[in-house]
Amino acid sequence: MLASDAPLSPALTGIVGLDDVLNGGLTPHRMYLVEGTPGTGKTTLGLGFLLAGAAVGETGLYITLAETEVELRAVAATHDWTLDALHLFEMVPADGLGEDHEQTLLHPSEVELGETIRDVMAKVDELRPHRVVLDSLSELRLLAQSPIRYRRQILALKHFFSTRQCTVLFLDDKSSSGGDLQLHSIAHGVVSLEQTLSGFGAQRRRLHVVKMRGVRYRGGYHDFEIERGGLCVYPRLVASDHATREAGDVVSTGSEELDALLGGGLAPGTATLLTGPAGVGKTTATVQCMVAALERGEKAAYFLFDERLPTLLARSATLGMDLQPYIDSGQLDLRAIDPAEMSPGEFAGAIRAAVEEHGASFVTIDSLNAYLQSMPNEQFLVLQMHELLTYLGQRGVVSLLILGLHGVMGDIRSDVDLSYLSDTVVQLRYFEAHGEVRQAISVIKTRTARHERTIREFQIGGNGLQVGEPLRQFQGVLTGVPTFSGEGNTLMTNHMDPLDAHA
Repeated sequence: MLASDAPLSPALTGIVGLDDVLNGGLTPHRMYLVEGTPGTGKTTLGLGFLLAGAAVGETGLYITLAETEVELRAVAATHDWTLDALHLFEMVPADGLGEDHEQTLLHPSEVELGETIRDVMAKVDELRPHRVVLDSLSELRLLAQSPIRYRRQILALKHFFSTRQCTVLFLDDKSSSGGDLQLHSIAHGVVSLEQTLSGFGAQRRRLHVVKMRGVRYRGGYHDFEIERGGLCVYPRLVASDHATREAGDVVSTGSEELDALLGGGLAPGTATLLTGPAGVGKTTATVQCMVAALERGEKAAYFLFDERLPTLLARSATLGMDLQPYIDSGQLDLRAIDPAEMSPGEFAGAIRAAVEEHGASFVTIDSLNAYLQSMPNEQFLVLQMHELLTYLGQRGVVSLLILGLHGVMGDIRSDVDLSYLSDTVVQLRYFEAHGEVRQAISVIKTRTARHERTIREFQIGGNGLQVGEPLRQFQGVLTGVPTFSGEGNTLMTNHMDPLDAHA
């Protein structure tokens, strides 16, 4: 065995996001275990690993004990891959195959484990590959028939591959009862793939690194998807891993009255939470703040969970805030999100891409209620939102979050309390005055300025959100449903067009 004191460059896995989780890739010339139940993506990961090596001139060998070459090539075709640069070594029954087949064919059930191992070694000595994938260990486990013999043969393989300077992935479908912890102790690193089903929507896939000797990897669960082109891993967002940028000056919301309520406007690097019942105007207020940023030349990203994209565009245009020109120019990244199809990790990855690649300085999530439905429970929502908002704050992004409340005029409550995570909380409410239902806005808290502690009436008209002067004659403000008891001449004149849509 050739040894060197100089550290080797990591072997890239070719999996988007996985190299980030592994802090650069795999240590070369080591044996790794990739485990997961059928359907979690082990074969796709193994093929991607070999193709990544072939892209940099490394020879790759795929040893299959269960699938045929035809099946492997069919898997590759679904990802627009060609396996011509790889060596495929089948160890499956030869029935029905022509005599001119190029690969060595064995029948695992007709030979002893030792003979199977020797044939694998012979093929490696013949090709001298840099990367090897063996799929799968369940066949070797069945041939061994005893844990002691199985362990000894795996140790023999490990020693053999280390002397041939191979980076090896052993794939295991976790068919053994109770897990195979002795494999974990033998392997240099272990990556576990999981697949779960929720009550509704697509299956969720996630992975975690069980162990990785000598590597400061990113622990915890990381969501991933099997997409056309291979696995796409979304590393768990850790805000402390990202540098902090200096916050700029306070920016306007596009309304002088709303700026006054907020104590000057929106501060970069802060998160503003807008709460209120359905139809009160949360989305319209948010869109107006975003349009003000777009008019200043900033880039923005809007993640829409609750309503259809054409509905939002049509209503915004009716209210004098046409978003289509900004979308066409690329200044606005407006995405409709289906929480049943997108994992929380993928969503966090989309926000990172909007900030780091698109250059967005203004991010909106509309709304947190739908985002909550994509999470296992409220505890995880709060933890992930904390990391997400901390990350956006460190990047100097103005974040606007919308949280819908249940109820309109009675018992108003929310699914989860995220007010303590937000730097600013804006309440939009209905109130009754002289036989009419009107709308009021107030700021509950800001951490960056001395905000106005009044309640202002607002209306939604052809010019968007119009905020009036402070109103003093309210009762029951702390109940969440304020009632106006003053004179009618202090209220705003109703200029709303009946065709104007509520947010």
